[in-house]
Amino acid sequence: MKNSKVLVWSIVVALGGFLFGFDTAVISGAEKAIQHLWDLSAVEHGFTVSIALIGTVLGAMLGGIPTDRLGRKTTLFWIAVLYLVSSLGSALATDWYVFIFFRFLGGLGVGASSVAAPMYISEISPARSRGKMVGLFQFNVVFGILIAYFSNYFMQDLGENAWRWMLGVQALPSLIFLLAILYVPESPRWLIMKKGAVQQAKEILDIIDAGSSEETLFAILQANEETKDKPTARLFSAQYKTPVMLAVLFAVFNQVSGINAIIYYSPRIFEMTGLGAKAAFLSSAGIGFVNFAFTLLAINFIDRFGRRTLMAIGSVGVIITLGLVARAFFIQDFTGVPVFLFVYIAFFAFSQGAVIWVFISEIFPNEVRASGQALGSFTHWFMAAVIAFSFPIIAEYLGGGITFSFFAIMMVLQLIFVWRIMPETKGTSLEHTDKTIILH
Repeated sequence: MKNSKVLVWSIVVALGGFLFGFDTAVISGAEKAIQHLWDLSAVEHGFTVSIALIGTVLGAMLGGIPTDRLGRKTTLFWIAVLYLVSSLGSALATDWYVFIFFRFLGGLGVGASSVAAPMYISEISPARSRGKMVGLFQFNVVFGILIAYFSNYFMQDLGENAWRWMLGVQALPSLIFLLAILYVPESPRWLIMKKGAVQQAKEILDIIDAGSSEETLFAILQANEETKDKPTARLFSAQYKTPVMLAVLFAVFNQVSGINAIIYYSPRIFEMTGLGAKAAFLSSAGIGFVNFAFTLLAINFIDRFGRRTLMAIGSVGVIITLGLVARAFFIQDFTGVPVFLFVYIAFFAFSQGAVIWVFISEIFPNEVRASGQALGSFTHWFMAAVIAFSFPIIAEYLGGGITFSFFAIMMVLQLIFVWRIMPETKGTSLEHTDKTIILH
């Protein structure tokens, strides 16, 4: 990366992704202790695990509003506040109701973060490296998941309050994120669209890429001028039907792959296959490491090979591995299941995991990018909440074979989507990408 300032800004904003990942995965180490502590039924237990996702759904649905009205930077600051309050409140919770309230607040932060952070990074990144820069967000998500798994593993022997330490340690990176976000600039595209601050935006564009700043500024101003004479842009109007369809389908497929069921319940899944509790925790940490390593690999290929190529490779891989896991449950031979799950995570991280936030942040025009990103994030997290809530119930009543077979069939449909519908967006400016998508 030629411009170190853009890299630093992207890394700072991507810290929101680290907290997103940590908050998402940390519950896997605490969920059994919490179920025992408050004697929760299967439904109450599912609700406890999914309450953060319910908050995430709401945060994603509404996240486009402050991102548009207050700005990307200000929204990210308040997201950091939510993360900090949630981590402390969850760790110190005195009863189940207090716990689910603070986990809900953390979910709001995750949902809004999935709207504001990828959008901000896509708007400050040069086209040639946008995939890698936005990919930093997902890289930090899986890094947060990895650290959460290892943190849970090392804290599991701290006694009956180990789960409080697991959840409370998130306060430290939350505070760092809150302070660091004060030192990044506002998105130049937001400054022009919402504030008319052309000179301020030009100064930021000069820092991003002095060689193309004039051309980029002209393209933004032209796109902004074209929308001024039109009625207020509405996301669900006919002209945006293609990017809306792409964002919704992409987000749905991301979740019906079963990824969050495996992340949230990985210790429990490994115990179902016959591993002891300690080995199950360590295997979960292994999943986090594989996720981390292959996301790092993907963000180094995403601008070179393109989004569609990564998605095609990943789709084939997850179909095969999910099918093998389903077969293991049907025949009750779990010998290879940990390996199958590791390989599944590798293929997912190399494709869907790395591509989703990049792709959704690219496909909407400037005037509806915030609401479009919110739609994609809302769909993603709504489906995640459904999967997280229903997985323990479905797995208990239908068994692992049918559950993982369903995920495999959904990935066959995803492969067809990639082959027949998904456009390529690599190397194109945001102002030209949206035109390509609409005409696709």
